[in-house]
Amino acid sequence: MTRKTVTVTLVRSVAGTRSDHRATVLGLGLKRLNQSRQLEDTPAVRGMINKVAYLVKVG
Repeated sequence: MTRKTVTVTLVRSVAGTRSDHRATVLGLGLKRLNQSRQLEDTPAVRGMINKVAYLVKVG
């Protein structure tokens, strides 16, 4: 059985955002602008993406 993944890309800077949102972006493994990560599609990851949806692009 293959695991479902989701690709997340940081498209907006975290400068000037709330500290918990910056921590969430770091928790997703994103450090630089336009950096992408393939993450396992779990409810926890989906929740993190929803929290910082205005900073990331999901593809």
